[in-house]
Amino acid sequence: MNNRASGILLHITSLPSEFGIGDLGPEAYRFVDWLRRARQTFWQVLPHNPTEAAFGYSPYSVPSSYAGNPLLISPQILLERGLLEEADLSPRPTFPRDGIDFGLVARYKGHLLQVAFQRFRRQGGPVEFETYCTDNAHWLDDYALFASLKSRYGGLSWNLWPEPVRDRDPDTLSRLAEELREEMDGIRFAQYLFADQWGRLRSHLHSRGVEIIGDLPIYVNYDSVDTWADPGIFLLDEDRNPVAVAGVPPDHYSSTGQLWGNPLYRWDVLKETGYRWWIERLEHALGHFDRLRLDHFRGLVAYWEVPFGENTAIGGRWVGAPADDFLAALERIGLLRRIIAEDLGTITPDVRRIIGRFGLPGMKVLYFAFGDADPMHPYLPHTYPRNCVVYTGTHDNSTIRGWYELFATAEEKKRLVDYLGRDVTADDVSWELIRVAMMSVADLTIFPMQDVLGLGDDAAMNRPATVKGNWLWRLIPGYPDEESAGRLGRMTETYGRAPRSG
Repeated sequence: MNNRASGILLHITSLPSEFGIGDLGPEAYRFVDWLRRARQTFWQVLPHNPTEAAFGYSPYSVPSSYAGNPLLISPQILLERGLLEEADLSPRPTFPRDGIDFGLVARYKGHLLQVAFQRFRRQGGPVEFETYCTDNAHWLDDYALFASLKSRYGGLSWNLWPEPVRDRDPDTLSRLAEELREEMDGIRFAQYLFADQWGRLRSHLHSRGVEIIGDLPIYVNYDSVDTWADPGIFLLDEDRNPVAVAGVPPDHYSSTGQLWGNPLYRWDVLKETGYRWWIERLEHALGHFDRLRLDHFRGLVAYWEVPFGENTAIGGRWVGAPADDFLAALERIGLLRRIIAEDLGTITPDVRRIIGRFGLPGMKVLYFAFGDADPMHPYLPHTYPRNCVVYTGTHDNSTIRGWYELFATAEEKKRLVDYLGRDVTADDVSWELIRVAMMSVADLTIFPMQDVLGLGDDAAMNRPATVKGNWLWRLIPGYPDEESAGRLGRMTETYGRAPRSG
């Protein structure tokens, strides 16, 4: 990152939509045009993989690290392409105006995709569909079979499937793939639609001078096609159950730590393969995004290993990973230059050394800077290096207004006022921190849309260590508005972050 720029963090599900959830349709294009008017260069989103009710529809707990989320497919675009008719959209449920009922959306859109698939088959699909299936067979065939088997076996985790299926006996899988051919084709069709709509939106982004930043979780779910298809690279026992799982130690979010439960990698096996699995995963993700935030980067240096069966993360331990060798392998093939390291949390000198050695931009969360009476706090703007990305907050934090109104102590508010050199109120604190971030030497600044709109804590996207009420926030129609575009655009111009091309 060599040029000053700024952008907005807004997950696709948070866009306005008449279909109950933000999608890749007209409102996404409207938002891209808003970004251009606001003089922004980047749009950052959360992972766009399929989500599941069992994990609260979290985009960080998914059944595939390759597949796209069918809930993001736009019915309006399917209507325009002749794959749906107006009558197919009725009866339409009454969706929440500014939130998401994921179950209702999943049932409604699932039905629409079935209707579209049947019409697609009657029409005789375009050659592009066959080409897509061929080009993506290396992951798509396994995913289509995995998702079909999940349905056949009543949603059971793959380790509870019949042993020949669990252990991927070739003859058994061939027979099942034949039996489930139609269902698998429907799943492939939904992935084709997602890829087509995503590609068209990304082309529109680029035509407006906007790049998109994606987000890649470091771990995959145990009950995922990734683990089922490649069990040898994960820390599993002979019955393919986890030996230990991922988490983080106790911190300010939770006194018992966070027990994520993801399977851990066998880095010795990955190293023997030249990190093939990781390289293919990153290449796929970077085929969708211009840059990629690698979530929980510190887990590539050392990770918190918790014995399987523990109820909390307290009993875990730090275990080292071959970060130098792995990142050098990525550097040799040019993958690192588009990576942002999510280096929040417990960051030790070995993590800082790795980030420095490979020149990776790390992250700064501005409002964290006021929690300590340290004039050289690494999140205070006057301490930033150029090669970093500064956020007012992330999807895991309260909004700035919410923090100020509900959580900031009197001491934190005083430090904020002293740093700004003026008093602030709940009404203007978000914009004051946006301005301070804009002024900094950091190459890139990213602002959650909630902070641009000055929203309170009820607009928070996710509360770590909680399992309910997350990922629901959504813009109401008409927002973001022109007033916010003008204000942000003027500030972006003032601090030299606007696109040079105009």
